[in-house]
Order: sequence, then structure tokens, then C-alpha cells
Amino acid sequence: MPPRIIGLYALACMEREGPVYGYFISRRISDRTGGTWRPGAGAVYPALRVLVERGLARKMGRGRRLEYRITPAGRALLRRLRRDAPSPGRTAPDLSVLWADVVGASELGPFLVHRLQRTVQGIEGHLARLPANATTRALRRQVVRELAQAQRRVARPRASRASRTEGTP
Repeated sequence: MPPRIIGLYALACMEREGPVYGYFISRRISDRTGGTWRPGAGAVYPALRVLVERGLARKMGRGRRLEYRITPAGRALLRRLRRDAPSPGRTAPDLSVLWADVVGASELGPFLVHRLQRTVQGIEGHLARLPANATTRALRRQVVRELAQAQRRVARPRASRASRTEGTP
């Protein structure tokens, strides 16, 4: 995870829960990722330092522990990000192809399939942690519907450009 997302996540935690410290952020990210990633101090504290340098958070000493508190500028940044974030009706560009190049994937297809598998595993893990109630059942149905629609779209071969233009002078 790039340092920027650690900082933004830390800001969101500060906004929700008040002052935070580095170990708290590391533990919270580990909890949210199902233990698959726990950033160390070498990733968390530089991200927190950048927030302070940009005026988005304030550092306060409290005993041996340094705590970080969101500033009005940090709250404004989160409001802007949330306002401009893609909603279910809007989509952001998918940068998977660029990421595949960055990590040196030799073929895009297997890279995207692996990414899909990881996404589905994330959804499964999230659903497993939810209480068994009507809201969770509705979410499960929504996920199954979306997967079924995707299956139909993927299984349906699209005519290639070459076959569509055949016979055209």
C-alpha cells in the first residue's frame, strides 16, 4: 500500500475516533485487511509526518506516546475526497493495467484474474465478519447478482473488430 493511503486512512481514523498513534494505525490496517498486511513503523510514521508537514494533522506528545489529531484542513481534505469520490453511479478509471506494468506482470489476463480472486476473497472475508441479519443477507444477494451478471458478460464472446469489419471495402 502506498504511503499516501496510509496517511489518508490515518486521517479517517482520527476523524472517527479522535487522536491516534502509529501502532493504532498499523493494528487497524491489519484488522481491516484481515491480517494480510500490517504496515510497520517505517511506513506508518513517515505517512503521519507528511500529514503534519502539510497541516492535515497535529502531533502531540502524551507521555512516551506521540498522538496525532486531525486539523480543520485534514477534515476539509476528507470532505473533498468524499464529495469527489466515485459514487455507485459514477466510476473512476481502473488503473489495473498501469499497476500490472509497474509490478512487471508479463501478461495482463492472468494478472487481472488474480486481482479478481483477491477482490472476491476480500468480499467473502467481509461478509463472514458481518452479523447474520437481513442487511447482510441483502448484501450477499447483491454480490451474487453482480457476480452472475459478470459471468454472463464474460461468457458472451464479443465480435472482434476484424470480424465486424470483414467484407467492408
